Amino acid sequence: MNITPLIWVITIAVTIAFFVYEFFAHVRKPHEPTIAESARWSAFYIGLALLFGVGIGVVSGWTYGGEYFAGYLTEKALSIDNLFVFLLVMTGFAVPKIYQQKVLMIGIVIALVLRGIFIAVGATLIANFSWVFYLFGALLLVLAYRQAFAHGESNPANGKFMTFVRRHLAVTDEYHEDRLTVRKNGRRFVTPMLLTIIAIGFVDLIFAVDSIPAIYGLTEEAYIVFTANAFALMGLRQLFFLIGGLLERLVYLAQGLAVILAFIGVKLVLHAMHVNELPFINGGEPMLWAPEIPIWFSLVFIGATIAVATVASLLKTRGDRRDDDLLQATNETQKELS
Repeated sequence: MNITPLIWVITIAVTIAFFVYEFFAHVRKPHEPTIAESARWSAFYIGLALLFGVGIGVVSGWTYGGEYFAGYLTEKALSIDNLFVFLLVMTGFAVPKIYQQKVLMIGIVIALVLRGIFIAVGATLIANFSWVFYLFGALLLVLAYRQAFAHGESNPANGKFMTFVRRHLAVTDEYHEDRLTVRKNGRRFVTPMLLTIIAIGFVDLIFAVDSIPAIYGLTEEAYIVFTANAFALMGLRQLFFLIGGLLERLVYLAQGLAVILAFIGVKLVLHAMHVNELPFINGGEPMLWAPEIPIWFSLVFIGATIAVATVASLLKTRGDRRDDDLLQATNETQKELS
């Protein structure tokens, strides 16, 4: 792709403009969004992301278009998993619903900034060190294992990092509207709102480590990496309120993401073998026999994995709910008979 500095400037400026508009139009005044509002804006941002992908395909070719859509799907799935952790954090800190929009907005902006930094670092590493694909691939395989077997074991609001923060900051027990600090008896205290934002920022850092190597396994174009991440994060706030109840039903989302991360990890290792320059591996010569997984297969695999994980989750939770209802009815019948 031939992306000029002007295109980069325009893209970043438009991205910032969208988030500024989001803040002043929807977040500045505390309120809980309605389902209709959330659905309308979620559809708008998803439609805009799809339209942008079509534009890339038409202007730069469908190889790049396919890379964008594969990256967007992966980043959207990871962002939804990020939402699940946001929900845990806000539940742990008991954030009032009218202030959850502000917390989400700040969390999403932090995520975009961190991912932007990681994208720049990743692009520099890839441009200068081909062996970084081995590193990214190994990292994704480790993250896939963690995603599959260690997901949801603890609440980030009560983790070691937040314990450390609480130990070094004077914290009030109650919220003071959406203020981050408050002065009491001549002393400055931080509110639970600030602690929530710190926790979400820490979570964003962890998810950026997952996210950027994953999408660099699908494309080496920094512009596609950035725009796929930006569009995946746009509308995430509205999506949270739209599918808030559904998040808890996606019980197999972690396993589905683990499969995707492992797949991309293998893809990266195979690519690293294909462009190998490390002297202690195959004498520093590329292993041209290593297969390159085409982008169309990656796109189909990622889409199918997300679909299977979602359907399997909904079927399981529906079955569990049916079993719970049956057990409750049986217990009530036994009580009446006794």
